[in-house]
Amino acid sequence: CEILSSLPLQMSLYFNVYFFPFWWLITVAILYLKYPALSDYYKFILVTIMILVSLTELIRLYLGYVGNLLEKVPELAGFWLLTLLPQLPIILFLLFNEGLKIHSLERAVHIIFAAFLSFQVVAAFFTLRRMVNTLAARFRLTEFHRLEEQRPAPGAHSPAAGSGS
Repeated sequence: CEILSSLPLQMSLYFNVYFFPFWWLITVAILYLKYPALSDYYKFILVTIMILVSLTELIRLYLGYVGNLLEKVPELAGFWLLTLLPQLPIILFLLFNEGLKIHSLERAVHIIFAAFLSFQVVAAFFTLRRMVNTLAARFRLTEFHRLEEQRPAPGAHSPAAGSGS
């Protein structure tokens, strides 16, 4: 049995678990400091983003751990989609939107978080592809063996063709 889990992806997830609370504290602290200087719509957007990222990140990391370590394709695919669709665009928005009055410390933690997410998108894609190909090959082999067991042995006569004189 070949191990399909990805060590680089798992290491990235491990470090991301420890980095996320640090990122969250820095982002909330800086949001608290710059909140009075922001316009009303940026206040609403940033609070919504913090709630969305916090909930999504917990689910995303759980799915990544389960999908990678237990070699479960649906969980790893969910992790990949949650990384690619909501998380990465949100972090890029926080990193590059100058209307948010980005602080240098905030920019630094967003760059690290974006690097984690970018690496995890690529690593999860290749891990998913390897898992799906291997599981498809196992399925085909299982089906082939099942057909081999159902096939009559060579030289055995079928009951319908043998009797009739």
